[in-house]
Amino acid sequence: MTSNQSSSGFAHEMDARDSLAPIRNEFYFPKINGNDALYFCGNSLGLQPKTVESALLQELEDWKNWGVEGHFNAKNPWFPYHKMLTASLARTVGAIGTEIVCMNTLTVNLHLLMISFYRPTRNRYKIIMEAGAFPSDQYAMESQVRFHGFEPDDAIVEIAPRKGEYTLRTEDILDAINNHKDSISLVMFSGVQYFTGQRFDMKQITSAAHEAGGWGNDEATRFEMKKGFRPARGAEGWQISNAQVFQMAALRSSLSIFDQVELSDMYSKRDKLTGYLKSLLDGIISDFPNLPIKIITPETPSERGCQLSLLVENQGRELYHYLVENSAIVDWREPNVIRIAPVPLYNSFEDVYKLTTIIRTYFSTQFLD
Repeated sequence: MTSNQSSSGFAHEMDARDSLAPIRNEFYFPKINGNDALYFCGNSLGLQPKTVESALLQELEDWKNWGVEGHFNAKNPWFPYHKMLTASLARTVGAIGTEIVCMNTLTVNLHLLMISFYRPTRNRYKIIMEAGAFPSDQYAMESQVRFHGFEPDDAIVEIAPRKGEYTLRTEDILDAINNHKDSISLVMFSGVQYFTGQRFDMKQITSAAHEAGGWGNDEATRFEMKKGFRPARGAEGWQISNAQVFQMAALRSSLSIFDQVELSDMYSKRDKLTGYLKSLLDGIISDFPNLPIKIITPETPSERGCQLSLLVENQGRELYHYLVENSAIVDWREPNVIRIAPVPLYNSFEDVYKLTTIIRTYFSTQFLD
């Protein structure tokens, strides 16, 4: 980190050059003591777009005026409402339209997908996943395994970091898939490890799963259903009933903001913003050699998103509460990790500078004798 980067002037200069800076004004920031909070919790819950309220009121108005006929006569008819989100969702996640449908919650969708794709046999019944996955993901896997008559301790193979390390090595994941290739029924990985912020190489993992027999089902019969049910083509084949209109209305407001920006610009700012955060945190760690903190998120930008996970060995909760008291909202995860996520759509370089200044002040009072 250069002395220039550690100054507020550098942050102001970077914000002045930021083409995405105006997007920040499209969100509401929580208030603490009458001032906008420093919000670094978008990886847990994003900020509310200012258009959400009017979008929800529109649906309430249509419900009031149309009743059940709103399914077809509302300004945004409810029956096909989910289709209005498909193109934006596909663009945002890098999919094609038939691979996307807006429905349910994550865990419900995991169960629905596993009904189709987790078809264990006596010999092929194991699930490979990362150790320490988000708890609801773990619970879904355990439930499905037990439903099929297997024991989680035997059927679920969790890949953990090596001793003394915090993140997984891609080669260890690929080796595990290869070592269990004759007994695997499913490989299930999140795109980003929620605790450490590690982004997985999904292309390599998926390729290894396919080589282990991931396409074993006959393509002609893979999606057959009993009693003549014919699923819709693509991801919509898993949709059950109408999706919830109020939730989709809020999501549509968010997606309209994503549609305003070039994703390449957003990713570029993400890397610069998170890199700036890391640089300032590294400076604090360097200035206080005995500081009980460590960044456990991968160093390489291609192996992370916008999140940095800060392992605080002794005073994690104290630091977390100090941040909150000083108008900074971050995410605490037991037993000792603070997750900080500068979101490129609404966080600024000045936000990052202010946050790290608060962290530096805290440790200055604790360790400077």
